[in-house]
Amino acid sequence: MASASKRPRARTASTCSLETARGTHAFKIRDYSLHRALAAGLTAGSRFVQSATFTVGGHDWRVRCYPDGAWRDKHTDHVAAYLVLESENAEASAHFALRLVDQTTGQSVLRYDAAPPRAFSTKAGGGKVSTWGTWSFIKKSELEPEAASRYMRDDSIVIECDVTVVTNKKRRVEEDDEAAARDLEAAPPSDLSSNHRTLLEEKTGADVIFEVGDEAFPAHNLVLAMRSPVFLAELYGPMEEKTSQRITIEDMHPDVFRALLHFIYTDSMPDAMEDFEDEDDDDAGGREMTKHLLVAADRYAMGRLKRICEGILCRSLDVENVATTLALADQHHRSNLRNACVEFIASSSKIDDVVASQEHAHLKRSCPVVLVDMLENVTRRLQ
Repeated sequence: MASASKRPRARTASTCSLETARGTHAFKIRDYSLHRALAAGLTAGSRFVQSATFTVGGHDWRVRCYPDGAWRDKHTDHVAAYLVLESENAEASAHFALRLVDQTTGQSVLRYDAAPPRAFSTKAGGGKVSTWGTWSFIKKSELEPEAASRYMRDDSIVIECDVTVVTNKKRRVEEDDEAAARDLEAAPPSDLSSNHRTLLEEKTGADVIFEVGDEAFPAHNLVLAMRSPVFLAELYGPMEEKTSQRITIEDMHPDVFRALLHFIYTDSMPDAMEDFEDEDDDDAGGREMTKHLLVAADRYAMGRLKRICEGILCRSLDVENVATTLALADQHHRSNLRNACVEFIASSSKIDDVVASQEHAHLKRSCPVVLVDMLENVTRRLQ
């Protein structure tokens, strides 16, 4: 009798990778001395001041600061700071860092780094909120008015919190014996952006030409339509010019359109503008290009590009450019940029210099009176 053959053994392989979501929240505490004085008379559970809620990784978080210490009977010589999970019935594993902004340079200084990731939980038994942090964020003496602290300006401090939320994602793949025996190789990083950049630079298959000033820019209808609803309407909708493959762009400098195309194809800023953003130098040319690119992004309804330009301009405000930046923000309805300008003017120790600047004088001559009134009202409130 022939022996029964063995059935092949089933083989499987699986991989487990980590996915992360990252975010940064800046928490400004005004009237710091008053908050500290009020906290001194409160119980441990209410001695804090906390930020607005912000979301990272699908969870709601806050930053808490204890200006007079977390407890009344110990560690009383330190300010405490904590990250708080506010989401109900939730669990999260998060790495976070707490920083103080040096208000003489604008750079943030690391004061606490929570590594490895901490386990937060507000599920049954975990409490209404879940907190991790440090009782020794900074010595209280370093924030005394007489200490002339670099972290304090106009009785205000700024705490930055970087949060990285970690989640597990498992993928199970069925393999045969031979495939399961091989090592699973990680996929290489995506090169989609570089491929699109090559497509733009080499112009292969371009089916439309844009004439901007005295320069011509070959491009691809489908890429433009996919990235901008305005281009979609112009190239494929009722606005389409059926007989022409050449489109003239008015009121835009060729360099601005070149930067716009770069972002459309690669979803990133041109290298020169990334250098301007990263180095935080006094690059008036880079700032002006960012302003023009914001206008172009508004013209072509590109929301992500608008937000990026808005962020760069917020971080590069100074006495000489805040007035015209405020006018630009108002014209293009960029509320975050507008608020940053007003905040800069209201908190600046050089408010008189803002009003005396050439850009403010130009603004009075060329822009709506409402903008000038707002600037001058802020000035009167601070006098």
